[in-house]
Amino acid sequence: MSRKVINSKQLDMIIDQMVKTVEVSKDEIFEIGENSRKEFETLAKELNSVKLEVAQLIHKQDKLEMQVRMARNRLSEVSRQFKKFTEEQIRHAYDHAHELQLELHTTSQLEVQLRNRRNEIERRLVNLEETITKADRLVSQVSVVLNYVTSDLQQVGQMIADASEKREFGFKIMEAQEEERRRLSREIHDGPAQMLANVMMRSDLIDRTFRERGASEALSEIRSLKVMVRSALYEVRRIIYDLRPMALDDLGLIPTLKKYISTTEEYHNGQPRVEFMHMGSESRLSANLEVAVFRLVQESLQNAIKHAQANHIHVKLELKPTLITVIVKDDGVGFDTTEKKEKSFGLLGMRERVELISGELKIQSKPGSGTTVFIQIPLS
Repeated sequence: MSRKVINSKQLDMIIDQMVKTVEVSKDEIFEIGENSRKEFETLAKELNSVKLEVAQLIHKQDKLEMQVRMARNRLSEVSRQFKKFTEEQIRHAYDHAHELQLELHTTSQLEVQLRNRRNEIERRLVNLEETITKADRLVSQVSVVLNYVTSDLQQVGQMIADASEKREFGFKIMEAQEEERRRLSREIHDGPAQMLANVMMRSDLIDRTFRERGASEALSEIRSLKVMVRSALYEVRRIIYDLRPMALDDLGLIPTLKKYISTTEEYHNGQPRVEFMHMGSESRLSANLEVAVFRLVQESLQNAIKHAQANHIHVKLELKPTLITVIVKDDGVGFDTTEKKEKSFGLLGMRERVELISGELKIQSKPGSGTTVFIQIPLS
């Protein structure tokens, strides 16, 4: 029984064919996504137009209903005093009432049709949004497949050796992202969203208070409402700052870090105490580098606040012409750096981020002796 031998050329042909097939599939998925986006935009415009028409029809119906009531009253008056009016006046009263009633019925039917069309468009928009999301996800996944397939095959052995760890890390990153989304959703729901709902209720109360108890009582309610709005604004700004501080683009790294550390300490009521020290230049860095350094300080500080049980945290940043040095030191409980914890992907994420910018990360810690995070990033 003979064994079929596949040489390297045949293997290359198989790989080329596989790559072409995957590329064609990627293009088709991308086209589906783009077509869905175009249809989504068209339907979204139509939906706005339909909503406007519905609002105009409702306004028209209100006017017609008033006119119908007036025409019926006129018709009732003509019927009661039949001999007082001419035949032409009587006919006009009946015809006018009938025309208004017919127009009102036609308008009502048109409103029902438009409402049905609006509901249909909204359902289609939901389905299209799901299709777009799936298409984007598939394109991303296919791109990853292509990158792996078309990369240097000599690295396959190393890739296989790292696959398990990278896969586990990837899952943990996704878990962390989902947990962050849930946390952000809870914060918005329990904070600004709840406060804004209360603002709406209090605004109605102010209106009623003004009418029932006078201007002085209403002014007192308005002052209370201002406090509530200020609180909601503070919560929104804090959430936005956690996502991406706008000051990073406008002011740069140093002022943003000062503001972030001050806001973080204030939010936690001064416990732990956080001190920031800056040495060297305050010149602007590239946007990507400023974001990377900010995120590294943010992650280190949040780790210390959440896990270290520290009383004091010292953050030091030194900018030299060729080197950035970041040190985050706390006097907390510390931990064993040789022990791998089940959910220690925060440190893994920091290592990945530092490696991307060709930096170096060191963590010094012992149980009961606090923790020091030491980061160096070359500027060359």
